[in-house]
Amino acid sequence: MMDFFDKLGLHLPIWNAGMGGLIAGPSLAAAVAEAGGLGVLGVGGIPPNLIVTAIENTRLATTHVFGANIILPMSDGADIEACFNARVPVLVLFWGDPQPFVKDAHKRDMFVVSQVGTSDEASTVADAGVDAVILQGVEAGGHVKAVTPLREILRQTVSALGSTPVIAAGGLATGTDIAQTLKDGARAVSLGTRFVASTEAGAFPDYKDRIIKARATDTVLTKLFDVGWSEAPHRVIRTAAIDRWEESGRPQSGQRPGEGERIGTAWLGEESLPLLRYSVMPPLEHFDGDIEALPLYAGKSVEHIYDIEPAARIIDRLMDELKTALTR
Repeated sequence: MMDFFDKLGLHLPIWNAGMGGLIAGPSLAAAVAEAGGLGVLGVGGIPPNLIVTAIENTRLATTHVFGANIILPMSDGADIEACFNARVPVLVLFWGDPQPFVKDAHKRDMFVVSQVGTSDEASTVADAGVDAVILQGVEAGGHVKAVTPLREILRQTVSALGSTPVIAAGGLATGTDIAQTLKDGARAVSLGTRFVASTEAGAFPDYKDRIIKARATDTVLTKLFDVGWSEAPHRVIRTAAIDRWEESGRPQSGQRPGEGERIGTAWLGEESLPLLRYSVMPPLEHFDGDIEALPLYAGKSVEHIYDIEPAARIIDRLMDELKTALTR
């Protein structure tokens, strides 16, 4: 029986995570797709008109399938409607119930993938009719729904889901990592931090540099950056903002140092976006301000990321490492 991967013609088990604010923009998604993986646009927090433009630009850059990632708690529905109207081939939904969107997506010949943090949640979304599930481990960067290391829940989840494919995410950066997840039953991996440190990623250069200089112990799981999305745990690289908050006694939201201060401006296309201290928005490629005040989302995989390279070169190296690991 043909499954999701067969229908899309996906040959390599590598996806880029849909990092929001178009850090995973058309350049990155198209490069990953052209290299044989699944490129995923990060359209979380993006106005609908820019989502349509991003999808159109990705289509111009690749003939291969690609996806778009929506963060449901930040969605007002207009972003999903933009994806429906543009008929993006794969719709990835995170941090919420995908069921209301599955039927309408399938009517448009779109596939739906749901990212989850537990085996039970994976079973629930599979029962709702999604075509595949991304299972996240607590090692992941960005917003983290998981509370358990990936390897502790991957095999159980694969077994529970049966024919529904599982894509592994969280703390993965090498071909050896990929080999282990495939042995545990995953069909592919979704890599975020590894692809932030790519030449095509739409992240501020100093943010990329911080990733390649960081180690796993430099990452912090916190709820500190909550302006725009409250009470959502996220893993970031330690910055001066975190140090300052801890030194002040870890006060609650609304009582933290510099609350409400404007710390910079980001640009989404020609639209400027003023950013306040403790904003959820990371430093985008076009940013003017203090990156120490913004979340530098990164997973524990920083331990094994040493270079900023083109996405195609990253994938080539990962596949070489994967082949070596599978023959051991």
